[in-house]
Amino acid sequence: MKFLTYKSGDALKVGALDDARGVCDLVAAAKTLLGKDLPDSLRAIVEGGDSALATAREALAAAQGKPDGLFTPLASVKIATPLPGARKNVFCVGRNYKLHIEEMAAAFGRTPDYPKNPEFFSKPPTTIVGHEDGVERHEGYTDKLDYEVELAVVIGKKGRNIKEADFEDYVFGYTVVNDITARDAQRAHGQFFKGKSFDTFCPIGPIVVTKDEFGAPSGHRLTLRVNGGVRQDSNTSDLYFGVPKIIESLSGALTLEPGDIIATGTPSGVAAGMKEPAWLQKGDVVEAEVEGVGVLRNTIV
Repeated sequence: MKFLTYKSGDALKVGALDDARGVCDLVAAAKTLLGKDLPDSLRAIVEGGDSALATAREALAAAQGKPDGLFTPLASVKIATPLPGARKNVFCVGRNYKLHIEEMAAAFGRTPDYPKNPEFFSKPPTTIVGHEDGVERHEGYTDKLDYEVELAVVIGKKGRNIKEADFEDYVFGYTVVNDITARDAQRAHGQFFKGKSFDTFCPIGPIVVTKDEFGAPSGHRLTLRVNGGVRQDSNTSDLYFGVPKIIESLSGALTLEPGDIIATGTPSGVAAGMKEPAWLQKGDVVEAEVEGVGVLRNTIV
């Protein structure tokens, strides 16, 4: 199932995407067609567990069986970030594709070293924006604005000390994150957090695809384009640490909760790795795509 959050006037609604018919208003479909109540946000549906997900599936199926079915054409919908109202930072993994490790070591004049365990950092809720939202250039605070396409995991069940073999029990679905980064701030502060945490530096979306529809997290192509030109092109099979290991490592002595988002790292092809870096500038259109989810598009403003 493909979930999204979209704007309706001043309100946000939770919908399901049918590729042929458009966006279904799930709350209205559940009430009108089933006589059932459904939580009015994707975060609440995730927190509602199997019962809420089952009702959402039933509502979509009922809508698909009707002539109009409470659908709105996708082109008429303004998509928001799928899980608004974040109460925690977005978890992120640094240095998680071999070629990216090597290109960044070269960019910083270091010998490549490969991590023994996933290297975590986070991005605060103030970084989060949605599909087609602007990403601020922040002139005066960075001259080296970069992009990073990433597969992101949405946690569906509370858990701690999760074993690799059980990771799927705790996953709700998958989405796309663009880990926008100010490379000069990253270098100046000597760690990941500050240079990756300017406001609007975490576009997420456009949708969340449930784990059953997305399939195994490995084997999905990732691409990133700037103004139509391909910058990154890889596959999640090349993750240095796969999703099961990431979840096991992150959840060790640290509780993961429904709605938590984990960005799993980016492949090679970032601007910082180029001999002549092509940093992002105002007006650039950045498209981050993960096969099985779709394209997350943002403009630098």
